[in-house]
Amino acid sequence: MKIKIHNGTLLTPYRRIPNGTLLIENGKIVAVSETDLDVSDALEIDAKGYFVAPGFIDIHVHGGGGHDFMDGTEEAFLAIAETHARYGTTALVPTTLTSEKKDLLHTLELYEQAHRHNHRGAQFLGMHLEGPYFAMSQRGAQDPRYIRNPDPAEYLEVLARSASIARWSAAPELEGALEFGRCLRERGIVAALAHTEAVYEEVLEAYENGYNLATHLYSGMLGVTRRHAYRYAGAVESAFLIDGMDVEIIADGIHLPAPLLKLVYKIKGPSRIALITDAMRAAGMPPGESTLGSLKNGLKVIVEDGVAKLPDRTAFAGSVATANQLIRSMIQLAEVPLPEAVEMLTATPARIMGVEKQKGSLTVGKDADVVIFDAEINIQSTLVRGKIVFESTPSGGTQR
Repeated sequence: MKIKIHNGTLLTPYRRIPNGTLLIENGKIVAVSETDLDVSDALEIDAKGYFVAPGFIDIHVHGGGGHDFMDGTEEAFLAIAETHARYGTTALVPTTLTSEKKDLLHTLELYEQAHRHNHRGAQFLGMHLEGPYFAMSQRGAQDPRYIRNPDPAEYLEVLARSASIARWSAAPELEGALEFGRCLRERGIVAALAHTEAVYEEVLEAYENGYNLATHLYSGMLGVTRRHAYRYAGAVESAFLIDGMDVEIIADGIHLPAPLLKLVYKIKGPSRIALITDAMRAAGMPPGESTLGSLKNGLKVIVEDGVAKLPDRTAFAGSVATANQLIRSMIQLAEVPLPEAVEMLTATPARIMGVEKQKGSLTVGKDADVVIFDAEINIQSTLVRGKIVFESTPSGGTQR
């Protein structure tokens, strides 16, 4: 099937193309043109002067639309994928929380099943295991009952049971964590530091042993800290100092206010920053009571002021952001140009996850993951591998 998207401003890795044309065939981009193309037998989509960009890639998301990946059902996986596609996400990395091993293994099995049946939402890029190897003092909303040090017998069993693990987050200062990082690196799995008390010397050693991504920078990690009157650079400053380390940020404007969004952008630049939602089940839902993690044994939270909070309101408990909100925040709060904001939610996360040859830019030969949005970053259409999965005002296009 051919699809022609025209009359829009194309955002390519190199330039803006006003009144450009994007031609899609068999799920791939086959032409990116400055002029209108006369194509027969194509479904035509009029972009109506809006922006046409690569689909958004969210590499850290727990849920949405009232569902969580830890719910233990295929329905939850598929509903989350469809929910986030409405906000421009065309690919995502389902993320777990600390849990019992049997629940984790069940979630990994469900991933395989849901991945095969996921035809109406954002594509899955593999699982992200967030925990359970964390520093207890930096656990945030992670359940303390399941937090522990890396155990080779355990993680080798998990890795043997599933080939779908794409990234794993852990605190690198824990006993056994460096060996764990090397194990992940050998298997081509992204090792990320998270929920950690590590200081610069420990982060640098972790980086040398495979940890090349900082999970939700600032959240669940130390900044400058004192130990016996001496100051140490925390994980935040370490991520800034290590040029080759990538960072992800929850750019909802709440987890990180405007000054911090500006600071991260100024130091790391768009090629090292991935915007993430870290969304829990309440994303795309009205405010009120919700549950972080599994409905069976998850944590009760309150959604208000655009964020999920612990019931006593002492800490955030995950975001309810959607991908288009991240772009909007970076433009409006951090004063980042639109192409760079888009890069941080497309090309950069694609590279981090090792799918840059297939996704992340409007380039001939890549998957036709495309999003059309207006100047306020309201999503008009989302296409996943050339299939329309969302239209704000369904028209079906016109056939020529």
